Amino acid sequence: MNDIADPGVRFGRIAAMLPVKDMAKACDFYIGALGFRKTFENGNPVGFMILKRDGGELHLTLQPRHKAADFNIAHIMVNDVDAVHDACQRYGLRIIKSLQDKDYGLRAFVFADPDGNRIDVGQPI
Repeated sequence: MNDIADPGVRFGRIAAMLPVKDMAKACDFYIGALGFRKTFENGNPVGFMILKRDGGELHLTLQPRHKAADFNIAHIMVNDVDAVHDACQRYGLRIIKSLQDKDYGLRAFVFADPDGNRIDVGQPI
């Protein structure tokens, strides 16, 4: 029997599950502003959706009574953090932590999506 810590056990896809109050509004942001594409949806009305862009994947789940956490729930690595920051500002999102070079080797910022989910975005310096 393989122990889960066994280096022979490999993990595949891991994706952040983001709770959203309004699926259409979330799609408008993640698809319209950030360029993700919808690869799967389920329910009528849609209660679950998978979005992908390059190597990134987000799962949206409809939670009408969602109250956003006061901590980051996802971290996204990109190759142009300034462009993502600009897109968030154009969309009118709240920037929680300003864009800056961090002492741990990332240029990063944190924004709140349309449902208040805090997303940390970084790029290696």
